[in-house]
Amino acid sequence: MVTGKGSMDKQRDFVLRTIEERGVKFVRLWFTDVVGTLKMVAVAPAEVEGAFSEGLGIDGSSIEGFTRAFEADVLLHPDPTTFQILPWRGEVDPTARMFCDITTPDGQPASADPRNVLKRTLAKAADRGFTFYTHPEIEFYLLKSSKYGPEGPQPVDSAGYFDNVPGGSAHDFRRRAVRMLEDLGISVEFSHHEAGPGQNEIDLRYADALTTADNIMTFRTVVKEVAIEQGVYATFMPKPLAAHPGSGMHTHLSLFEGDTNAFFDASGQYQLSKIGRQFVAGLLTHAPEIAAITNQFVNSYKRIWSGDEAPSYVTWGHNNRSALVRVPLYKPGKGQSARVEYRGIDSAANPYLSYSLMLAAGLKGIENGYELPPEAEDTVWALSESERRALGYQALPSSLDRALALMEESELVAETLGEQVFNYVLLNKRREWAAYRAQVTPYELESNLEIL
Repeated sequence: MVTGKGSMDKQRDFVLRTIEERGVKFVRLWFTDVVGTLKMVAVAPAEVEGAFSEGLGIDGSSIEGFTRAFEADVLLHPDPTTFQILPWRGEVDPTARMFCDITTPDGQPASADPRNVLKRTLAKAADRGFTFYTHPEIEFYLLKSSKYGPEGPQPVDSAGYFDNVPGGSAHDFRRRAVRMLEDLGISVEFSHHEAGPGQNEIDLRYADALTTADNIMTFRTVVKEVAIEQGVYATFMPKPLAAHPGSGMHTHLSLFEGDTNAFFDASGQYQLSKIGRQFVAGLLTHAPEIAAITNQFVNSYKRIWSGDEAPSYVTWGHNNRSALVRVPLYKPGKGQSARVEYRGIDSAANPYLSYSLMLAAGLKGIENGYELPPEAEDTVWALSESERRALGYQALPSSLDRALALMEESELVAETLGEQVFNYVLLNKRREWAAYRAQVTPYELESNLEIL
């Protein structure tokens, strides 16, 4: 989202005035590493004005994927439009946060800053007249504890899809989490119990992709904080329970040209425009090579290949929940609502990098006039392997190792991520693969459960 200098100055003045009027004692400067882990440095209120004008220096070599040791210094530049007071810190000594952009000392955007990667891709879309909007449906599990016995992690309940559990911990949890998100200015559209025991979903209202990515990082923090408050444990691990569905982050996507939804055509099949069809064709064509980002953990491929509506093949369809891309038709004739749903992404993915690649893939489809293949009308999982081959359905990668091999050959991914992020992901994920064991084991849980 482009903000003019005058508007930015007003935002900075608003932040400084609010800090003084509300008696804010600490300001947390948030940023994200290449893996998608939220990082933070807290500053005193007196330091905020200087951070706005000059940035705050940190040692970037200690952050995953940021810099090499001999080029360690980077600067954090807080974005005043992201200022919010953190509701879980209470009214005593209030604490606020702002997301940061990261630069090198000579003022250039840090090449390994995921937020900058997304900004670059959004700028390319803007050059073509497009604004990219996203609307995520975020799934996660509530467990009794991060510790587990011989039977593995224990969910907080045994409820199922859309179940109403009066007085249940999940119900109370969602109510508290939604309230906290709203207090942070993050609008929630839906919340409900998902199919797995202890599994929940909260859907954020659509926004431009950069705002959405910031909101997802905040969302994960809120969910973790509310879980601690209520004596339970929240995890975004893609597949924490072998016998139950994994956690995805189905994301609805749309492109706008000014106030006009570029995906809408009243006369098109499912009211999807030519641009929309080419965008979907781009997503399908490049889905295998972006999977190492949208599904970045070894455990991610347990979710993709476990059934339970997780997409395993590169297909699209209308209201087909086994397809990788779905074209919903919730409000026929209402052009502003036209969108497509990408169902492959994990809820543990780095949203900045994932949305960058999803947008880049769609734009490539538009630029090169990709043709959309026939839609999948049957449940893809119910077909035999020979039937899928006959229909030309390509499989998504079956492992992180295979996803990395496809990514390494991808010009699209290398160009979108930039050399430093591209090379870091390959190196880091290969190390993870080398340490992997074949099944969902206590080792795998120890490796991932605490951090996701």
